[in-house]
Amino acid sequence: MPITEKDIKRALEKVNAPLMQQNIVATKQLKKIAITNDVIKLNLALGYPAKDYLQEFETEIRQNLAALAVKKIDVAIEWGITPHHVQGGMRGLDNVKNIIAVASGKGGVGKSTVTANIALALAQQGANVGVLDADIYGPNQPLMLGAKGEPEQIEKKIKPLISHGIQSMSIGYLIAQDDTPMIWRGPMISTALQQLLRDTLWENLDYLLIDLPPGTGDIQLTLSQKIPVSGAVIVTTPQDIALMDARKAFKMFDKVNIPTLGIIENMSTYICPNCSYEDNIFGSGGAEQMAQQYSLNLLGQIPLAKSIRENADSGNPSVIAEVDSEISKRYIEIAIKTAIELALQAPDQSKRFPKIVIE
Repeated sequence: MPITEKDIKRALEKVNAPLMQQNIVATKQLKKIAITNDVIKLNLALGYPAKDYLQEFETEIRQNLAALAVKKIDVAIEWGITPHHVQGGMRGLDNVKNIIAVASGKGGVGKSTVTANIALALAQQGANVGVLDADIYGPNQPLMLGAKGEPEQIEKKIKPLISHGIQSMSIGYLIAQDDTPMIWRGPMISTALQQLLRDTLWENLDYLLIDLPPGTGDIQLTLSQKIPVSGAVIVTTPQDIALMDARKAFKMFDKVNIPTLGIIENMSTYICPNCSYEDNIFGSGGAEQMAQQYSLNLLGQIPLAKSIRENADSGNPSVIAEVDSEISKRYIEIAIKTAIELALQAPDQSKRFPKIVIE
């Protein structure tokens, strides 16, 4: 009896795409099936980067089709990142498909370190990634990304600095010294953020991560009103005080119609470097409880480890410095899960319509 598409789909209903909880048939990632002379040809398309998982993914597909006893199975897997819906009917930026805000509500929870590692992880998985350091008063990304020098100016625009394969822009690249304070009022801060975003010559970015300062003040208000954001990620620790502010950050994004893609619990546990003893010094289960309370995704948990701090201070975050470490693997998994949650959001329709300018 000849093999049919129905037989193939039934076999592949047992296969989930990398780090997804739904099978590739239900999620319509199986784009094409061709059967010729006992040869099966499959075309699959993912909406997110997952380079490290593709070989394992293909192997699982072949294993599930093995029972069909065909001569040959050809599997072509590709992925493409599309722009997604932004708040308030705004129009997305040229050369930037998706902007993801990384927030915490509270300072000192390691948000900037998480941002740098997620950006580098997405780039490792095959995406074009940029980081905008929106903390005008305390820019940390130049140090963490190991980016040095001044941006090149082209007419009235500036080129982002490139380090470890990702593009970045920060007020830290534009001030004279690392210890120079930015003594600016709110309106100046908001203007500076917009200029850093719109006057930078970003090159074909799939994701631009915006590293927000703590709180829900001027920068966050500018972000919600002036900048087209596809989604937000909230970083917290298990501590009740941090979670209290993380809830405020979530509610802020909810009020301005920016979807929260998930929560990352940083400093989840402390691992002793000498004996490997693991202790919940900041409490436990806090981010998981918040995720359940607001029906959010817990994207992952990162331990409190000395190496994370050392790597960030050296300009070589853990994803770069310790490629095969457990910590690096956690960052990569979190980055992919973030991209998956964004891929499940509604696509952006704004660029399908003409831009009307009245002069």
